[in-house]
Amino acid sequence: MRASVDEAACTGCGLCTDVCPGVFVMDGDVARAKMSELPETLEGCAEDAADGCPSEVITVE
Repeated sequence: MRASVDEAACTGCGLCTDVCPGVFVMDGDVARAKMSELPETLEGCAEDAADGCPSEVITVE
């Protein structure tokens, strides 16, 4: 699986870094994915972060 953040539309709320700090990190005022390929152990929390993102800018596929 892969995770990505549409940084142009990210509001920087930090929810994704709270839910899944192994995948997401704040970079200034926006979040970004630390890695493109997710280890199996982090897929669930990445999906939870995507589901909870109020801006709906996280893609996990």
